[in-house]
Amino acid sequence: MKIGFIGLGIMGRPMAKNLLKAGYNLVVFDKYSSVNDVIALGAEGASSNADLASKSDVIITMLPNSPHVMEAVLGRDGVIETAKPGTILVDMSSIAPASAKEIGEALKAKGVSFLDAPVSGGEPKAIDGTLAIMVGGDGDVFEKVRPILEKMGASVTLVGGIGSGNVTKLANQIVVALNIAAVSEAFALATKAGVDARKVFDAIKGGLAGSAVMNAKVPMILDGNFKPGFRVELHVKDLQNALDTAHEIGVPVPLTASVMEILQWLKAEGHSADDHCSIARFYENIARIEIRE
Repeated sequence: MKIGFIGLGIMGRPMAKNLLKAGYNLVVFDKYSSVNDVIALGAEGASSNADLASKSDVIITMLPNSPHVMEAVLGRDGVIETAKPGTILVDMSSIAPASAKEIGEALKAKGVSFLDAPVSGGEPKAIDGTLAIMVGGDGDVFEKVRPILEKMGASVTLVGGIGSGNVTKLANQIVVALNIAAVSEAFALATKAGVDARKVFDAIKGGLAGSAVMNAKVPMILDGNFKPGFRVELHVKDLQNALDTAHEIGVPVPLTASVMEILQWLKAEGHSADDHCSIARFYENIARIEIRE
């Protein structure tokens, strides 16, 4: 079996490397980034998305947003031009559920199976191979690629039909964004009140307020470390997809809308490429404090 991997950015690169470590044969392509380091580890390079598809039994895409996936799969020199009937395409990007359904329908007409399988965990878990992977699509197709996905994730869950993987990811991104905002608000309060933020963290992380988000992001905030594991601009994209989807189906999401405005402030202040824990900067700005040790 040969796996084609399209998109070797912050997340895709370590994911592809984990597949190589697991012994899979890989062919790789990225329109925007060098793939030389992955080729040096044993992968085969491709000249285009179509070239990659012609050589692959399973294709994985890991790209920034819906338009990038649409271009790579359905566009000129795209996967759809050369993928053989029976090929399985697994899109692990975070895109709009409606786009996932559109791609799935187009591929189905060519005899190509499709799963939408976005991930959560950021760069550290992509490197460790411990991502949470939420999958939408046919159960039989899912079982065929489950062993591949398990080389990249600690949990791999089929949640429903095509599109449901990305609905699940949108729910995940709402929880993460609101959690970071809540943590930032709480620690701004503690800092302004003159209480040591590190001690507050130590006191509450083991209780009901504790969370994976708190454990991952508060140490970064306390260190003033906003190096991206997950960039502000990507969370803006995810929340926009969440807002659009919610409005389409008639679900009010007022807290999501509020955090979106905080992220928009960060973009306006030039922090688009920083980690999403820089939400704390918004609270530092309005409270005129720094949440630091």
